[in-house]
Formats: sequence, structure tokens, C-alpha cells
Amino acid sequence: MLEVKELCAIRDERILFENLSFAIDSGELVQVEGRNGTGKTTLLRIITGLGDRDEGEIFWNQETIESSRDSYHQDLLFLGHQTGVKRELTAFENLNFYQSIHGTKNVTKDALYNALLKVGLAGREDVPVGQLSAGQQRRVALARLWLSEQKLWILDEPLTAIDKQGVKVLESLFLNHAESGGIVILTTHQDMFADNPKLRKIKLGD
Repeated sequence: MLEVKELCAIRDERILFENLSFAIDSGELVQVEGRNGTGKTTLLRIITGLGDRDEGEIFWNQETIESSRDSYHQDLLFLGHQTGVKRELTAFENLNFYQSIHGTKNVTKDALYNALLKVGLAGREDVPVGQLSAGQQRRVALARLWLSEQKLWILDEPLTAIDKQGVKVLESLFLNHAESGGIVILTTHQDMFADNPKLRKIKLGD
């Protein structure tokens, strides 16, 4: 379980949010909503441990994320605005490199190719990422999700530059992850999971 208690973030002498508390259990999908500038990205970065907070505590399985840093990061997969891919490497090489550093060990080549197939990059696996479109570069990063054994997924605008078919595929993946006991926290401007009882929303701002 992820628990946030009395969180406060101040940027440029402006309070983005304060006294923010919530708990997210296994099997939940959570969408963080709010206008631009209300602190959605800031909140996600604070939860991952990449951003500073002014007040409050964050707990993962009843331990603070500072005291359980190594185990927390082993359970966490974060995809931010930046794709984090290397332009000089191919899609396959990017995914293979990421898995060797951050992912599951001993992943087969077939598993890597299958992940790229899932995100619609069949036939583009050996093309340098710098030659791919913005949407295709985003898909290279998203392919990590199909290989992930991390329980907690935190995704900042994962649907940017993704077409409608790609959105449907990701919706299904997110739901499957939640149904298998995982947690998905995301921001998006798209309407996802319509009327799905698993979806919770946290709204920042007015």
C-alpha cells in the first residue's frame, strides 16, 4: 500500500498543494487530475522520491520511502515526460539496455521483441530511435511496461503522442496490472476507464 500523509509542496513561493493525504491499495488505478500548473507532475515526482516536498511523509508498505529506499525503488517503475531513450540506439537496444540496468534479469530476446510488438513497433525494432517519430519514441519507453515486474507504476502523461488504438492497448494493460494486484498512478488529459469502478481520481487545485 502507498500512503501519503499531510503532503505540502511550495514552488516559487506558491503553494501547489498542502495537507494532501490519501492511501492507495493494491489493485487500484488512480488518475491525478487538475489544470496545468496545479502540481500534478510535482506530486508524482515527490511520490517517486525524485522531487522535494516541504512537509509530509510518504509510506510504502508502512515504511517511509526514505527508510526503505532500495526496496521501494525495486517495486517502482516511473515514466515521466522525458522518454529516457537513447537516440543513437535502436528500439531493441534501448529496451535491452534498460532491462539490463533497471529491469528483470535474463529477459529473452523474444520477450523484448514481443514487448516492442505490443506497442506497435514491429518492423521498427532495429531503427535508431532518433529516426522515429515522437509517438514511436514514446512507445519504446512504454514497452518497458510489458516486461515490468514492479508492483507500483507511476506514469506522467503516458498517452502523449499515442493514437487511439495505442490508448486502448494501454488501457487494457493498466487494468490487467491492477487486476493482478499492482497499482497504477497516472496523469492524462484523455478520458480513460469510463465508468470503471477500479478508477479513483485525485484532483489538485480548485
